[in-house]
Amino acid sequence: MNLIDEAGGPNEKHDHSHSGLATDLKYIMARRRALKLLGGGSSFALLTACAGGGSGSGSSTSTPSSSSTSTPTPTPTPTPTSTSTATAGECVAHPTETNGPYPADGSNNANGAVANVLIESGIVRSDIRSSFNGSTGTADGVDMTLTITLSNVNDSCAALAGYAIYVWHCTAEGEYSIYNISNENYLRGVGVTDTNGQVTFQTIVPGCYAGRFPHIHFEVYEDLSSATHYNNRLLVSQMAVPEDEAAFVYSTESTTYGDSSRNLSQISISSDNVFGDNTNAQIEAQTLVMTGSIQEGYEASVTVGLAV
Repeated sequence: MNLIDEAGGPNEKHDHSHSGLATDLKYIMARRRALKLLGGGSSFALLTACAGGGSGSGSSTSTPSSSSTSTPTPTPTPTPTSTSTATAGECVAHPTETNGPYPADGSNNANGAVANVLIESGIVRSDIRSSFNGSTGTADGVDMTLTITLSNVNDSCAALAGYAIYVWHCTAEGEYSIYNISNENYLRGVGVTDTNGQVTFQTIVPGCYAGRFPHIHFEVYEDLSSATHYNNRLLVSQMAVPEDEAAFVYSTESTTYGDSSRNLSQISISSDNVFGDNTNAQIEAQTLVMTGSIQEGYEASVTVGLAV
């Protein structure tokens, strides 16, 4: 019988009681007398065959007539199962992120009054480099065309048309209009997605201020009529500027971008307090894809996944 010892492994034991041993001896002596009567030269071998085996059960063990053994059928090697969850055309739902201290979406105050640029005339526009509605300033920086594609993650990444997207970000020197620069409202704007789920803004590469990885804020609304207050938003999140492109812009245009180069060298997207706790797939989806040059300007694109 097989027992399990304290270590959890098999511990095989046999029963060698006195009564069983006496029975074995009587059986062996009887077989020996029979062999003497036969007088065959193979008596020792036969005796060994009868007495051998050491099973302790008192029963003889039959010897197979053939020494050949069957070849086991090989077990088919399982086909590896892919661990990748990505499929062609897959879009990733963007995580909710803080709107930060400078949203001007009706959620906080600036200069002693509620800041809500969403209700101002002229906020719906594609070129957000200049101020509007009475302000005349223009933000300095390297030109960037930002194209956002809005997709439904619950419907095979289908394009979401007619949705309003509000974007805002800091200047080349890391300041925000309306708050740090109270007399300007540039680098803010609302656009409506077309039949391809896309909306495009003409802006600049944002700077990098101390403690944050370079980024762009945005909010998604079901339609333009609801894009008047943060309470109506479907999603608030952020986009990241690719580190290599940002570093190149900051170092090349150091006069315009101030301390951005130094600030970027002291942080990474993984250590950022907004992007750092996201999955690799989320960070990849949130990071802009940028091509172009400082002289000609950059083309930046991102696909925003929304579950609707």
